[in-house]
Amino acid sequence: MRLARIAVCSLALLTFMALGCGQGTPPQASQDVPAANASEPVPQAVSIAGAGATFPYPIYAQWAHEYEKITGTKLNYQSIGSGGGIAQIKAKTVNFGASDAPLEAAELETEGLIQFPLVMGGVVPVINLEGIAAGQMKLSGALLADMFLGTVKKWNDKRIKELNPDLNLPDKDIVVVHRADGSGTTWIFTNYLDKVSPAWHDKVGAGKAVEWPTGMGGKGNEGVAAYVQRVAGSIGYVEFAYALQNQMSHTLLQNQAGKFVGPTIESFQAAAASADWKNAAGFYMVLTEQPGDGSWPITGASFILLHKLQPDSVKAKAMLQFFDWCFKSGANKAVDLHYVPMPQAVIDLVRSQWATQLKGPDGAAIPL
Repeated sequence: MRLARIAVCSLALLTFMALGCGQGTPPQASQDVPAANASEPVPQAVSIAGAGATFPYPIYAQWAHEYEKITGTKLNYQSIGSGGGIAQIKAKTVNFGASDAPLEAAELETEGLIQFPLVMGGVVPVINLEGIAAGQMKLSGALLADMFLGTVKKWNDKRIKELNPDLNLPDKDIVVVHRADGSGTTWIFTNYLDKVSPAWHDKVGAGKAVEWPTGMGGKGNEGVAAYVQRVAGSIGYVEFAYALQNQMSHTLLQNQAGKFVGPTIESFQAAAASADWKNAAGFYMVLTEQPGDGSWPITGASFILLHKLQPDSVKAKAMLQFFDWCFKSGANKAVDLHYVPMPQAVIDLVRSQWATQLKGPDGAAIPL
């Protein structure tokens, strides 16, 4: 994996920062990844404000930095969690919101919003256990749920030892780290636990914010990653790019087919392979616990939320041109960070949605 170092770009109050990372060889993009278009138009330079999910923040940061160099358009994105992004777009305090928890079609209609997927990725359990490297520990979904329920309390618990007979597991307390804020990453993670554990379904359920039975809370993927790194014996969950950037130890997971798989772009693609985006009302799609031997079970998409009626046609056009550039020219950077670019068929559906559902203040469509 070769993770590009993210530059810090700061002008006035418009700041977009990201974490540096190591070097390696990036995985290859799938054949569905669209190629860059060297002749694409350069939009008028404006400033765009967005807020929401921390799940896609590493790739949004790279895209924004590169796009500003090319076009002069500045993107101020607040990585505040999906709940905050949804609240801000509903309140019309930002130009776009971002959420990993998709809104259902009825809520979109009520709020006068559209949503579309911009990128896909995976949520991974991460641990801080001396002597246990990335990809060495195996966990099942039911066992992971019981750890977050607090019913499996020790790292040398019999059930963990049965799955990992070759690991030297200490007689040490398991310290759970979860999100403290309303989070699409939490929504994806708890949606998965809700599917694989009847006990979790009965006691906690799924949501952007839940009543955690145990553990400590960190704000954003950044906060969870920081706590897990500092607290020995801890386990948390983050988007995979955060685990890579911070050199954290992730676990393997047993998927629906009974196979133990690791988080890779290939296993995320395998989980997304059967997604029927064309028939998903409002692009509402859940990718957790998908079938297939190679599927990563905690896969999800990250969505952009826009008001159907745009008050500023110039700014709306600049936003669409940025998102379109991400689709056309940002795929390789997404792959470098182990995100999955959207397939061309889905991109075509998204562009059709823009053309038919987005309107300027005069009621006219907003052209690219």
